[in-house]
Formats: sequence, C-alpha cells, structure tokens
Amino acid sequence: MEHYRSRSMWLDLLPGDLTPRPSLEGPTDVDVAIVGAGYTGLWTAYYLKKADPHLRVAVLEREIAGYGGSGRNGGWCHTYFPGSRERAARWSGRQAAIDQQRALFDTVYEIARVVEEEGIEARFHLDGQLSLATNPVQLMHAAQNVAWERSWGFGEDDYVLLGAREASDRVKVAGCLGAVYTPHGAAVDPARLARGLAEVVERLGVPIYERTPVTAVAPHAAETPFGTVKAEVVVRATEAFTPELPGHERDVVPIYSLMISTEPLSDETWEALGWKGHEVFGDLRHLIFYACRTDDGRIAIGGRGAPYHYESRLSEDFTLNPKVQDHLRALTGELFPQIGPFRVTHRWGGAIAASRDWYSSVGLDRATGDAWAGAYVGDGVSTTNLAGRTLCDLIRGEDTPLTRLPWVNHRSKAWEPEPLRWIGVNLALRMMASADKVEEATGRPARRADLIAKMIGA
Repeated sequence: MEHYRSRSMWLDLLPGDLTPRPSLEGPTDVDVAIVGAGYTGLWTAYYLKKADPHLRVAVLEREIAGYGGSGRNGGWCHTYFPGSRERAARWSGRQAAIDQQRALFDTVYEIARVVEEEGIEARFHLDGQLSLATNPVQLMHAAQNVAWERSWGFGEDDYVLLGAREASDRVKVAGCLGAVYTPHGAAVDPARLARGLAEVVERLGVPIYERTPVTAVAPHAAETPFGTVKAEVVVRATEAFTPELPGHERDVVPIYSLMISTEPLSDETWEALGWKGHEVFGDLRHLIFYACRTDDGRIAIGGRGAPYHYESRLSEDFTLNPKVQDHLRALTGELFPQIGPFRVTHRWGGAIAASRDWYSSVGLDRATGDAWAGAYVGDGVSTTNLAGRTLCDLIRGEDTPLTRLPWVNHRSKAWEPEPLRWIGVNLALRMMASADKVEEATGRPARRADLIAKMIGA
C-alpha cells in the first residue's frame, strides 16, 4: 500500500506486498500478548517460540509490521547503549556494566546468525562502524573516547583510534582528521529485516494481528476495538508510541530523527569516495548525524535537529522538515564534495523514544504481567534483539546472565509535565547544535555540552 511505502526509502524499495495482515477477530486468551510488531515485539516472539514451541504468543500491531522505527531507521546495527556506564557501575557494579557492553557486542553477531539461519534477506554487512573526527575538538574527543574504553578493559579488538590516512582508507570524507573504529557494527536494510523477521515469526506459529490498535493495557490484558486479549504477560513494545497509551503519557518523549537518501551513485563515484565496504559512520559532533551505504548504491543519511512537539504529539506531518533535511543534503555535499551534483530521491523520518534519564530498560512485573522494553534513543536495531532475548528469559522465569544485566527492571522517573517538558527538551536540542558551532569556531570544547548531560540526567 502506497501509504506504508511513503514512510521511508526502505519501505518504498521493499519488494513484495505491504497489504496488512488480518485484524484480530475477537476476544482471545494467550500466554503472551505483545503490543507492537517492531523489532522488540518480533524478537521477543521469535525467542519465546524457539524456546517453547507450545507457548501461545500473539502480536498486536496498530498498522503493519515494521511501520515504526524498525522500518525507517538509519540502517545501523551498532553497540551504543543509551545511558551512563558509570551510573550502571554504581547501581550494579563495574563488572555488570562491562557485561552490558559485551552483551551488546555479542548481539550484533547474534543478529547476523539469525539472519543467515532463517534466510532473511536483510542485506546485513558486518563491516564495522566509524566515528569520524572532522575538527580538532572532535579529534581530541576521539582520543579521549578510546582511552576511556581502555580504562574499562576494552582493547584494540573492540575500539581503535585511526589516523587521517587510516580513516580515509575506509571512506574519504573531506576534512577528516582521524576516527574511532569498532568492528562491532553492521549495515542493514531495516525494513527487510523487520518484514523478514515477521515472516519467520509467523512460520513459527505466532499470529500477527495488523490494523489492531491496543487502546489500553491493564494487568494481564490488552484492550483492542475488537475485544480484550487476556494473557499471563503483556509486553509493551511500543517505543515512541508509548505516550499514546493511557497511564504512560510521561514514560518517554518522542524526538524526531529525519533522513534523506541520494539517487544511486555511479561506480566511478563510489571509487572516488573510497567507500569500498559498508561501514556505517557519523562524526563526534553533539547533534549527531549517521550515514550508510545501501546495496543499490545510495547514501542514506540522517540526523537530529527537528523539534520536540508539545504533549509528545506524533504526526506524519513531523516527518518532513525542510530545514533539517536541506541541512542533511548540504552536509552530504560537504562530507563528499567528490560526488558533485546529486539528486535526493527520498525524504522521511520518525520519532525515537527517550526516557528521562536517557537510559534504556527491559523488565517484567510478574504480579501484573506487565513487561516492557525500550527508550532506545535511536540505538535500537541491536538493542531490541538483546531486549527480546532478555524478555524471553524473564517471561520463562529463568535466571541467566542476560537477566542480571544492569538495565533489567530499571525504572526511569517520569518526564516533567508540560510546558516544562517542551521547554527542556527543545532547549537541550538547541544547546547541542550551538555546542557544535562553538567548538567549530573556537577549537575548544564547549562547556554547554556538559550542561546538556546534566539536564537529561545522563
């Protein structure tokens, strides 16, 4: 359906039919009801059925599988974890914080394993991730970041500081002074992963009821217009849509991240770019951007900068912002002047979710059957898989290394009521942009960047 294809380049270029699956026909009882057919919900269903084929699992989706961030993200499968490692160490001990990061490293390869084993045509490329330094302050941050990782016991097999020539051997970005490289990263076609995973889950015997909105979640029940789904456990896998559930209006804030893609570039242009693999990359600015190379020869690039909307409102109108998307076009030309004139074929975007302390969590309240995972702050392609495996263990009552990680059963406090929420979030976004300008102009770190971290509680 054209409405769904317009949500992202990934969905637009997806082969096959996007006609919604049948809706729920009426009230039903299951063991586990999952609200949301994005990565979190689909991975949770996948691992539950793999662990116990007799478990009755159902997925309830307001639109179609991959409609949300899972079908429109930046194409990165990486190991950033939103949240302070130091704070996790204070809560749970230093080794537990290290274990959390190691679990995310492992997750990238777990996704690669499943994609291969299940035959999902996700265009998954394990070529690593680059964080470039394009000014002296960013180069200083790059060196500091690697030294910080070394202090946690992560070696050159995990993070390495590249000089300008080494970085340009991977991708020739104008003005690049160096980079941090980690092999624990991959490029992926997100819509192909989401839609392919949905098909695998269906083959395992899990019904996915599309065009079935959940209007409320209660203990051991999910309410829909077609009747109540009763379950021992109800998993909220709703990410940026969470504020639309009654009682969860202030759990997270939806922040829009926007993207563009170029037309397919010629082989000669790719030769000039020196981008032979599928490394994903951004640089070390505060108001981030992210870029990847697609299998059909495009550059897909996205970034922050769009405003937060009052009362956590969500709208398709917010996915197009000429100021932000024109900036992304200009940024592409600045990074890659060797491209020359190019055509932008797609503009899209969507909301990511942030908790008040900028910390993801996964958990289960056994008494009410309420399970949740999310607030990935845009870092969810890999983290959702870790969440799905962890939820599987929690739901099945197993004590495993995953269920002992620091993010399990972490509770973030609620965001402030409006208008404080609107003022605070948009002020933080403006301060990140201005911090980048200050550092570019002065060659010195911007102190306001530290203030941003304090504002969000990170």
